Amino acid sequence: MMNQQPVTILLVEDDPGHAVLIEKNLRRAGIANSIITLDNGQKAIDFLLKEGAYLGADHPAPPLILLDLNLPVLDGYQVLKAIKGDERTKKIPIVVLTTTDNPQEIARCYEMGCNVYITKPVEYESFSDAIRKLGLFLTIVKVPEKA
Repeated sequence: MMNQQPVTILLVEDDPGHAVLIEKNLRRAGIANSIITLDNGQKAIDFLLKEGAYLGADHPAPPLILLDLNLPVLDGYQVLKAIKGDERTKKIPIVVLTTTDNPQEIARCYEMGCNVYITKPVEYESFSDAIRKLGLFLTIVKVPEKA
């Protein structure tokens, strides 16, 4: 992505430690894109739809979202449903990045429209390695261009 399109990544993650680790390892993988981190589902929806605290904001919608499922206020499922159910945001690719590895939950996310589902390993080194691999994957991903 960094060589193809200067896109902003929206990271929706309520655990500050995970958020720092994710950004650090994406940087290690060569991702130089701007990363905006929000810590709950409602903030993510408000940011994307320019409502609430973001009413009247002039930021473009980020063309890629990294979404945790276990979020306060609105959980990741509610965020996924809202994004994929709105014409303005439904084409934004969503990478679900969560600790939940239940097959029913994975199937549910894909049915709701997530593009990639990644389980965050619990062990630090495995978690770091998984995020670096995600970063390498993101360097080759093409995202929809803005309308």
